[in-house]
Amino acid sequence: MSDAIKHECGIALIRLRKPIGYYTEKYGTPMYGINKLYLLMQKQHNRGQDGAGVASIKINTLPGIDYISRFRSVKTRAIDNIFGKIGKEYKDLVEQQPDRADDMEWLWENMPFLGDVYLGHLRYGTHGINSVDNCHPMVRENNWRSRSLAVAGNFNMTNVDEQFQKLLELGQHPKHKSDTVTVLEKIGHFLDEENQMLFDEFKKGDYTNKEITSLIEQNLNLRRVLKRAGKDFDGGYAMAGLTGYGAAFLMRDPNGIRPAYYYIDDEVVVMASEKPAIKTAFGIDYSEIKEVTPGHALIVDKAGNPELVEVTEPREKLSCSFERIYFSRGNDPEIYNERKNMGKLLCPQILDAINYDLKNTVFSYIPNTAETSWLGMMKGIENHLREYRKKEILNKDLTEEQLDEILQFKPRAEKLVIKDAKLRTFITDNDSRDDLVTHVYDTTYEVVKKGVDTLVVLDDSIVRGTTLEKSIIKMLDKLEPKKIIIVSCAPQIRYPDCYGIDMSRMKEFVAFRALLGLLEDRGQLYKMEETYDKCLAAVGTPAFRETNFVQELYGLFTHYELSDKVAEIVKAPDVKAEVQVIYQTIEDLHQACPNHKGDWYFTGNYPTPGGTGVVNRAFMNFMENKLVRAY
Repeated sequence: MSDAIKHECGIALIRLRKPIGYYTEKYGTPMYGINKLYLLMQKQHNRGQDGAGVASIKINTLPGIDYISRFRSVKTRAIDNIFGKIGKEYKDLVEQQPDRADDMEWLWENMPFLGDVYLGHLRYGTHGINSVDNCHPMVRENNWRSRSLAVAGNFNMTNVDEQFQKLLELGQHPKHKSDTVTVLEKIGHFLDEENQMLFDEFKKGDYTNKEITSLIEQNLNLRRVLKRAGKDFDGGYAMAGLTGYGAAFLMRDPNGIRPAYYYIDDEVVVMASEKPAIKTAFGIDYSEIKEVTPGHALIVDKAGNPELVEVTEPREKLSCSFERIYFSRGNDPEIYNERKNMGKLLCPQILDAINYDLKNTVFSYIPNTAETSWLGMMKGIENHLREYRKKEILNKDLTEEQLDEILQFKPRAEKLVIKDAKLRTFITDNDSRDDLVTHVYDTTYEVVKKGVDTLVVLDDSIVRGTTLEKSIIKMLDKLEPKKIIIVSCAPQIRYPDCYGIDMSRMKEFVAFRALLGLLEDRGQLYKMEETYDKCLAAVGTPAFRETNFVQELYGLFTHYELSDKVAEIVKAPDVKAEVQVIYQTIEDLHQACPNHKGDWYFTGNYPTPGGTGVVNRAFMNFMENKLVRAY
């Protein structure tokens, strides 16, 4: 993706199902669980580089022993920073008491993080100050283990105000108004209620308070807690949690917007945001990794028994298609093939744009995440060539020289765009900064026939278009091609996301800028005011969360009219080559990713009422010149 955006966080959870001595004997280290958590997080580091955090729980500790541990960091290489601290604590402890190094019970009691359940989180902050206080896991501690809670998630809630108000109605006094704190306190409230209900019930019997504590931990219904807490959540979420007494869970939203996977064997229960992380960390087949069903939670009780249970009624599965286009690691075999299909399905539009002149076309991609789709695109071009060769050979009387030329011809593929990762645009002066932006990317010279060749450059998606305008197209134009075609694997990004991706302000989208340009060109800017008036009239009514009024504006123009206007926008005045922009169609995206049809940022069809409210609010913010998030 040439326009970098912040996005989905990552979660990892491990429940060891054997005593620590088992792993020491089999794997040679008591740090087995910690090492596996480190691997799970490192293999998902693409999901969060603003910070990281880990927490662990020791089950059945004696009073006076710290049963919950947590480290968080916002330092560069936060994962290494955290696990370096943990490793140092282990090393220091063993060096201080070398005669106890083989005493697993002593190590387990005295070594922080040497627990039975582990929770890790990688943070991409969508808003707020990037401080350690904003890093997950968030912890809610209590002297009763069964009331203590740690939560980490990959989510954004669209109805934080509503959830905050519910906490007030419950009698709470939250310190912060954020979706993370709200979720923690909401689950924590119903966890407290479940505890109190069980305490009152057992108190009727002939039990001491100490006995009741144990009975609560054995009988606490975590499913009921999650069901009550999440019944009015509006957003995309995959949230994982640890309770102080050792039960753990991973809960997924009813539309399956955010990804969540798990693996179970007799040694571990593992949960994570991405399948490749689980496969790599535990060396298992992909077929052994399961997807958490939308609206369900995988709950592991104190004894280590897992169960997948419904906590919210599932709705239509609309998993985030951006996960497949860009965010998730491409070494997942399903994602790899989907990305290849995205590139392949773009070929008819590309061939039409180059007028089928493959001899004078150079195919490339913007490094490096678009490479897989580029391979699919090249496969599609090869398929076209195969049919062309067949037709020519069967229908024409060819000389040997002509036949050799047809058989030997291959599409021209070059790596034209190279990113200089060391260049930083830190200068604050706008003119100087813009000049540096031009040089963030570099190119390969002397491979293009000047004034003759067309360059086809594939990108994952086009969000803001600023990097294309200020850097990539200018750089490619220096090669003096006849035409530059920028191809996006994603459809036009027209609407804000509110379920995890940092795309919340409409004016930043080049597709929205194209919409404004078309309205101005045709003397229809008054329709912006009409749409604003509709939004304003709907505020406070159900219609505000039921009708996306902005769709009417996009409905005035075709997909191709908007694409052509984007091409005008990203072509700087000094660019000499003709510029064209090609976008993936919604239909082809769904064909490439048939099981991941969440497309609200392209279509405006939001899976929750809160999402529809967000797009209307974002449009109103634009019209009122408010540079704030819409949720």
